[in-house]
Amino acid sequence: MGILNLTPDSFSDGGSFVDVDRAVAHGLELESLGADLIDVGGESTRPGSLSVEAAEELRRVRPVIEKLSGRLKVPMSIDTTKASVAREALSCGVEIVNDVSGGEWDSELWPVVASAGAGYVLTHCQGRPATMQENPVYGDVVADVGNYLMRRLVEGSAAGIAVERVVCDVGFGFGKTLEHNLALLSRLGEFTALGRPLLVGMSRKSFVKKIGGEDQISLCTELAHLWAASQGAAIWRVHDVKAAAMTARMAGLLRQAKPEGHLEP
Repeated sequence: MGILNLTPDSFSDGGSFVDVDRAVAHGLELESLGADLIDVGGESTRPGSLSVEAAEELRRVRPVIEKLSGRLKVPMSIDTTKASVAREALSCGVEIVNDVSGGEWDSELWPVVASAGAGYVLTHCQGRPATMQENPVYGDVVADVGNYLMRRLVEGSAAGIAVERVVCDVGFGFGKTLEHNLALLSRLGEFTALGRPLLVGMSRKSFVKKIGGEDQISLCTELAHLWAASQGAAIWRVHDVKAAAMTARMAGLLRQAKPEGHLEP
């Protein structure tokens, strides 16, 4: 899933693609580099960020979605927590709603997703972006996040969102410390018990940077992706599509390789 940020303040590439034509060109480039999905976002959810009005979010995303629709061969998702933004994006050709709020910040979002029969990314987030990193606390972060996602899957189904259209995201960096993120990553395989494909969003996030530093953040991101794939992650949300596509190819080759024998003692 290639990231197309149309925000002035996203943590990694904020302001890089606020021009419509430049954003469209980048979306097409992401596809050419190997992205299977393009995730379009008009509001930053980085730690410390503040929400923007739906009208402003739409002003950023709608012209880009309209120009990409019909030109991309891969699906688009809209990274939003707002029903009005999701509704407009879906009417313009987007097929998936990528919602970091788990449907909890706008009560009208789930009905929009359900009525459109859209795909849906269900994400765990503790708190709101403005304050979520101030003091996140869990009992057992893996159990807590897993129980939350299972409960919201059931509630989403009752609201009309078909379970088979849902992908789950444990929400790396959304109300989690370094230790919480590492616990989720190391035990990611346990979330396959949800019975839904897993999406991971670790690209260039601060917990990866804390491990490898600024100069090794790309390498650490791809190592994390490779580990996530071995634990069952089906989708990676990434900035560097070229590197991720190469890592995915390596993961695929390793998965397909069949041992021809074993070493004798």
